[in-house]
Amino acid sequence: MSSNRWPMVPLGEVLSRNESLISLAPDQQYREVTIRLWGKGVVLRQIVAGAEIAADRRFQVAPGQFIVSRIDARNGAMGIVPDELDGAVVTNDFPSFNINQGRLIPAFLGWQCRTPGFVDKCRTASEGTTNRVRLKEIRFMEQAIPLPPLEEQQRIVARIDRLAAKIAEADELGRQREVMSQSLLMSCFRRLADAAPRQLLGEVAPLDRRPAVVDVDASFPQVSVRSFGRGTFHKLPLLGSEITWQKPHLVKAGDILVSNIKAWEGAIAVAGEDDDGRYGSHRYLTFVPVDGVATANFLCFYLLSPEGLFHVGEASPGSADRNRTLNSKKILEISVPLPPYADQLKFDALLQQVRMTSEVHQKVTSARNAMLPSILDRAFKGEL
Repeated sequence: MSSNRWPMVPLGEVLSRNESLISLAPDQQYREVTIRLWGKGVVLRQIVAGAEIAADRRFQVAPGQFIVSRIDARNGAMGIVPDELDGAVVTNDFPSFNINQGRLIPAFLGWQCRTPGFVDKCRTASEGTTNRVRLKEIRFMEQAIPLPPLEEQQRIVARIDRLAAKIAEADELGRQREVMSQSLLMSCFRRLADAAPRQLLGEVAPLDRRPAVVDVDASFPQVSVRSFGRGTFHKLPLLGSEITWQKPHLVKAGDILVSNIKAWEGAIAVAGEDDDGRYGSHRYLTFVPVDGVATANFLCFYLLSPEGLFHVGEASPGSADRNRTLNSKKILEISVPLPPYADQLKFDALLQQVRMTSEVHQKVTSARNAMLPSILDRAFKGEL
């Protein structure tokens, strides 16, 4: 049955406000609810004692109720209360509603509220200034949704559930393959590193900074490094006429690029071909492995390992985030494993394979993530 044949029914006809208020006992434990954005679910926020809650009473929710965030409804923060949150408490910022199940199946609304069309209705029902936009309940209850017969709702929910389960199963299999690949990589690294002699980083990958000759008419494309081993990224070019206190340094492919203020949290990466010829700010150090002795990828992998990050942290004194600046002399004194060069090259090849597999996995995952919104769109147009 096409959705254009479904009657449009105001939410106020199928939802009624949950008014279940309970008094809180100071010595009793309570579960609090939060709602993830963009239809990602209604979940447990925390468990707290009544004495820690800044109120004497709270609304209590039950499974199968529809719940929404007044503040973030326009960002998809809504859903159906799951069984495991039966009896949990919420503030008035999370109004919950009983569903007339003689007309509307909770699971049907649970899927429908994840569609762009439903979120748009929540935006329409919200008002306020930039940081105080809130859902207006009366206006929300006036919003109309397409409502097929219960039998059709059941068929649609069953169909979506089956397809969503297949997507989740594929995601889990992909995640398991990713974990196995990373485990294999780490196992190979540990086997090589544990049996290898050690040398100082400064002996096998000395610091080599290449100061830029500043031309006021030139443009200096920039490269930076993300924390937690997430690689390099590019920033807007720095114009020569704008350079004052900055001291840009040339970066070449194969350099180990290290942030001297975020090294302790893994801002370490190997410069790739697309980074070649770009410039790092004075906040970046470039280490150049000795050809035939060490590979950049093997050394970088070590520096990002738990052991390597420990030593990098030791070379970054200071107690506060902003004050933990890497000591360029101390990092050169870190003792790094140095297996035979041929073995390092084999490890690099394995690392490249794992990265390519990971990239494919991410692309496939992104494609799968786009499937569910497409399925929901078709379902609530009556095309599924």
